[in-house]
Amino acid sequence: MSIKQNLTTIVQSLPDWVTLVAVSKTKPIADIEQAYEEGQRIFGENRVQEMTDKWHALPKDIEWHMIGHLQRNKVKYMAEYVTLIHGVDSPRLLKEINKQAKKHQRTISCLLQVHIAEEDTKFGFDERELLELVDNEEFKAYEHIKIKGLMGMATFTDDKEQIRREFKSLSLLYKQLKNKYHDFNILSMGMSGDYDIAIEEGSTMVRIGSSIFGSRN
Repeated sequence: MSIKQNLTTIVQSLPDWVTLVAVSKTKPIADIEQAYEEGQRIFGENRVQEMTDKWHALPKDIEWHMIGHLQRNKVKYMAEYVTLIHGVDSPRLLKEINKQAKKHQRTISCLLQVHIAEEDTKFGFDERELLELVDNEEFKAYEHIKIKGLMGMATFTDDKEQIRREFKSLSLLYKQLKNKYHDFNILSMGMSGDYDIAIEEGSTMVRIGSSIFGSRN
């Protein structure tokens, strides 16, 4: 099927409260333009240089989401334009984002990444670290960051019950924090292979690439 057909099928399948991030990493500008023509305005990238090149080349009403692991020394290259950073996984990264956002007189929205997978390849806070962070006075003093919610990635496995268990744990943590921090309105979990389970467990934002654009280049 074409990008247009894939995108239409997915958009029609999503509940109204779920936001679609079209994961365009490694994909050419022509593919993004096709999705854009169909009304898609939110795209996710995992490499800062590639995202910046696309930002320069494409319409400025696109929201660019940084969805990959982010190194502190790369924040400065996207602080001018990035809409949402999904994978904030350390206090030092938060500090750098606040510093670079201030230089551009912006407030950058961020999600705190939680390690929910039963494997060591994923980044993120554990529950104790997360709760300590959000109660930290230095964290509360950042004026150029807005924490909008949580992000997590399930284990890469065919075991759907394990995936559901991991998403459920993140959803419970999100609800706990949402009661305390009313700016929390994004729970980013679910990708091409598991977004249906993620939505059933409360996801409000899914990151879908291969089901729209085909397998990765």
